[in-house]
Amino acid sequence: MRDVLKTEELEIPSGVEISVKSRLITVTGPRGTLSKNVRHVDMDIRVVKGKTTKVTLAVWQGGRKHVACLNTIRSLINNMVTGVTKGFRYKMRSVYAHFPINCIIQENGTSVEIRNFLGEKTVRHVSMLTGVEVSESKAQKDELILEGNDIDMVSQSAASIQGACPVRNKDIRKFLDGIYVSDKGTILSDDA
Repeated sequence: MRDVLKTEELEIPSGVEISVKSRLITVTGPRGTLSKNVRHVDMDIRVVKGKTTKVTLAVWQGGRKHVACLNTIRSLINNMVTGVTKGFRYKMRSVYAHFPINCIIQENGTSVEIRNFLGEKTVRHVSMLTGVEVSESKAQKDELILEGNDIDMVSQSAASIQGACPVRNKDIRKFLDGIYVSDKGTILSDDA
């Protein structure tokens, strides 16, 4: 069954500028600017400026899957707003039973070199995506911290690090070695 009109609204906090031009969304905040192209989704996206800035999303004559895109785009804009105000931080931990995994940060925090994974001589290089910085944790041993404004870039960089350390030809229930995401959050805490 098709719905005649379905709408969603999202309030934009003060200090954040948002502009929409032919379904190209640009969000500017204190931490920088993010833009996303959502031309593949057939949807009305409007910025309503009043006492507070709001973004209204509307789908006309949409089926079930089409209407589901409303919340997807709403979450996407919300993540962009969070990115330009607070930023995203992912923490990753090295897990090993015997051979200590050695992570070396190179090129001013834009790439990671992984050595001695399961005692292998292979050196693994993982480059971070644009806008993502990696650093070693001062408080916790064997912990990497990935920071950036774009949640897609930060999470994909974390996935690339995890994917660089697969355990091959062994029982993965027993060999749990690898580098895994231990915590996801924002750079600036909510109370700050």
